[in-house]
Amino acid sequence: MASGNNHGAGVDPYVFVVTRVFAAPRELVYAAWTEPARLSDWWGPVGFVLSVLKMELRPGGEFLYGMRSAEGYEMFGKFTYLELNAPGCTVSLLSFSDRDGVPVRHPMAPHWPLETLNTMTLSEENGMTTLTLSSTPHHANQLECDTFLQGHASMVQGFSGTFNQLESYLSGL
Repeated sequence: MASGNNHGAGVDPYVFVVTRVFAAPRELVYAAWTEPARLSDWWGPVGFVLSVLKMELRPGGEFLYGMRSAEGYEMFGKFTYLELNAPGCTVSLLSFSDRDGVPVRHPMAPHWPLETLNTMTLSEENGMTTLTLSSTPHHANQLECDTFLQGHASMVQGFSGTFNQLESYLSGL
């Protein structure tokens, strides 16, 4: 189960952190996050189908994706990579977007930050990979930061489902 934790002395309360341990080498977990064919097998909310529209795995490059629910609802998102240090770390800006990759507001939360700064780290010990994902509002006003903070619990729930899908994908390899 994914666990969220953003409490502790000196920790910015707006930072969202989720951690999960996978029974797979970190190179494989990294590949699952960075290869379009692998991403399509697990990424996104439960019940959504992912389409990778663009994947440029380089600093300044983009991962543009679409997601469609069984009912036909579509939404899009974009990661803009700032740093890629395979297989240990990626740093990116994440935003909801239109089909062309232009950032847009969250479709169900108009005061959600337009962008969040995300850092994913992978560490391996004895064949087990610990994935830690931290996210914080980027160039956001106080209302956007507060909205992001209020969303932490639902983000833990969402990542639990997504990470369950990743765990199932990795165990099937």
